[in-house]
Amino acid sequence: MKFAAKCSSISYTGITTMAKLAYTFKTDTLFKMLFVQYPELLQRLVAVLLGLRFEDIEQFYIINTELPPDIYGKKFCRLDINMMVDRQQVNLEIQVRDEGDFPERALFHWSRLYASALPKGGEYRSLPRTVVLSIVNFDLFRCAEFHSEFRLLEVSRHEALTDRMALHFFELRKLPGELDSANMLELWLQLFNAETEEDLRKIEALGVPIMEQAIKAYKEVTVRPAFLEAARILEEAEHNEASALGNAERRGRAEGEKKGRAAGLAAGRVEVLDLLEKGCTIEEIKRRLEK
Repeated sequence: MKFAAKCSSISYTGITTMAKLAYTFKTDTLFKMLFVQYPELLQRLVAVLLGLRFEDIEQFYIINTELPPDIYGKKFCRLDINMMVDRQQVNLEIQVRDEGDFPERALFHWSRLYASALPKGGEYRSLPRTVVLSIVNFDLFRCAEFHSEFRLLEVSRHEALTDRMALHFFELRKLPGELDSANMLELWLQLFNAETEEDLRKIEALGVPIMEQAIKAYKEVTVRPAFLEAARILEEAEHNEASALGNAERRGRAEGEKKGRAAGLAAGRVEVLDLLEKGCTIEEIKRRLEK
């Protein structure tokens, strides 16, 4: 069954608007708190992202349940969730902004996770399959599909070097414009894509129990004092970071202009001296410099 994903609007004195969500499923603090506090929802989400049946998962636990202590002082602190899923190390993260280097960043993060799983004195063959799941809010690849999976393959035969590596990318902006109640992968991603209260109501209207549970959990977490305080402090840290970057950029621009003027004057002096050495008169030098 499919439903059009058009959002209704509210009109005030001729101005059309929609109630924006104060926090979305893409909000990093909400993402971390919600799925850590509701692990069954996380397990169901990860099962869908990995293409597994929820009932077939025998082992599932979260490794990093706490918010990192430096979250409140660093704008670019990663709020990912690291898990063990049937002897696979699985990492899930959200990326909202396109910094221009996300594939390299994802590969670097995968390599650190993979290397960290080898205990001192352990054998390489004991390293677990390591999978990185990245939900991104921007166009990443030149394709129409919203899901891309990468592995290590031989370029001619497409033979896999190992099954220990997999990187999945889910591009939210490439999702179809309709909601399909039978497609759980799309429904979960549409939940992350929701920006307004109407978007959430459209998903709730499908009557899919797990979506209703996820939205209920979202409403519960977003009014809890612990979440609101964490969101407030992180937002303040982001404003401070933006101000610091802006000040640094302005100082750098001013310094660059100063250096540019100095370099221009130095070059002018060199040119004048060169013309004088060639026997040019002052009038000739003036005419050349005015060109």
